[in-house]
Amino acid sequence: MGKLTDKDIKFIIKSERFGRHADGDGLYLCVRNSGKPYWALRYTLNSKRKLYTIGNYGHTSLADARAEAGLLRAQIAKSGCDPVAERHRAKLIPIKTTNDLFNDWHQDRSHRLKYPDIPRRQYERDVKPLIGSLALDAISPRDTRAVIQKIVASNRPTIANDVLALMKQLFNHGIKLDVMNGNPAAAFTVKDAGGVEKSRDRILDQNEITTVFEAFRTNSDQFTRENYLACALLLALGVRKMELLAAQWQEFDLENGLWKLSANNKTNSQITIPLSELALTWLKELKVRACGSHYVFPRRRASKRFSHMGPDTLNAAIQKLIKQGKIEPFTVHDLRRTLRSLLSQVGTLPHIAERCLNHKTQGVEGIYDRYDYIGERRKALNKIANLLAPIVDKPYA
Repeated sequence: MGKLTDKDIKFIIKSERFGRHADGDGLYLCVRNSGKPYWALRYTLNSKRKLYTIGNYGHTSLADARAEAGLLRAQIAKSGCDPVAERHRAKLIPIKTTNDLFNDWHQDRSHRLKYPDIPRRQYERDVKPLIGSLALDAISPRDTRAVIQKIVASNRPTIANDVLALMKQLFNHGIKLDVMNGNPAAAFTVKDAGGVEKSRDRILDQNEITTVFEAFRTNSDQFTRENYLACALLLALGVRKMELLAAQWQEFDLENGLWKLSANNKTNSQITIPLSELALTWLKELKVRACGSHYVFPRRRASKRFSHMGPDTLNAAIQKLIKQGKIEPFTVHDLRRTLRSLLSQVGTLPHIAERCLNHKTQGVEGIYDRYDYIGERRKALNKIANLLAPIVDKPYA
């Protein structure tokens, strides 16, 4: 069959002759039983037959289709470039700025990260405002230094180290994708950021616990009742901050005084936490305050990231009182360390105290000792409740 003519094409379409109709040199008019007829070039590359769509008939004339097919054949013959592969490449989301790179990096890793919101929060707070819109080929080590120096100046050395580590991973991702020639954070170490971190040993003694919670109560306009109860429960139960703030009511059996903490925690291990009468009193109050929310600590403001109290809420409220000189500096995590000290103070055996904090037992003992010590832990936490009740369980001002 010879080359197609416009008359042939109109007849083929009108008579609904479905299939491919050759024009020659690999160019075909493709007619389907649904959709518009279109032009396609059939070619062979690396011993594989492929079909490349040129355009719909009507938008692309016979002459235009032949011209485009000729250019494609010449391109394939000269460079061995595959037009189908190039079309797929063109559909890829371009990565030109630091924001583009972070979004690609985060999407690539979010399913593997246990807490994917943490690097996103660090990036959006400390990296994005300074270099987020910069083109990747314009970023220099001086930009890296500017980011970490600003964090250090705000007296957040641990965050400075975390953000430096984040930028190193981010820019290595850029090198891997061939959108960056080098890593502008590679030469920096923790000495350039927050310094070598030392393990904290800060605890609050009973006098300081009294002072801190009294300051919370007398500054109720700054430190809400929900914040107060969160700190009280963290001190009474020794759980990690986000284990409590992200907890849902379905995890609690208030009738039997139990909290079945899921395995979605730092140690990836499920644990049932016995609740003292004091903790139950606070939880029942929170149940009323939650107003039907699934969360023990529902969010207070509109948030796209969290349906529960945010991870920075307690820290910010405590820091505000510290800056005003109303309490001595401490962190939320120091409450957990304080409970461990109080457990020793009331005579709790070390292995039971460690289990109260849901710490993993190391070595052979951790493998073979599967006893949960729930009865022993209940007695220990009841002793802590008796110690804290006269200090903490007081009405709000």
